Amino acid sequence: MKTRIVYPIIISEEKDGFYVSIPDFEISTQGENIADAIMMARDAIGLMGIDMQDDGKELPIPHSKEYKTEKNDIVTLVDVDFAEYRKRVDNRAVKKNCTIPYWLSVEAERAGINYSRILQDALKNALGLF
Repeated sequence: MKTRIVYPIIISEEKDGFYVSIPDFEISTQGENIADAIMMARDAIGLMGIDMQDDGKELPIPHSKEYKTEKNDIVTLVDVDFAEYRKRVDNRAVKKNCTIPYWLSVEAERAGINYSRILQDALKNALGLF
C-alpha cells in the first residue's frame, strides 16, 4: 500500500497570516507564514487521513476536487507519508493480553526480559517495518 501521497493545497494571504484550503479533504487550516501554512496543511492532511483509515474509509485521490483560485493565491503540493505520520503522532500504548507457556515465563523473568519490547520488536519484524 502506498503511504506517501501528494495533495494540492491553496494558500491565500490574509491580514493576520495565511489561509490554507485543502480541496481533496474539504478542510482548511492556517499558518503565520508560508512555511507554517505548509506545515499546518501537512498536519491537517495527516490527521484527517489516519482518522479516515481508522474508520475504514478510502483516502481521497489527489486532485479529485475542483478548486478556484484568486489572483495572488499560491497553489502548491504537500506530500504526506501516512504510515510515518501515524508513527509520529499516534504512539499511545495499548494493553494486549498474550498467553505463553509457564516455563517460558519463568525463563524470561530470570533473564529480565521486557515483554513489551520483545513483542513490539517481533511485530515490527513480522510486518516488515524494520
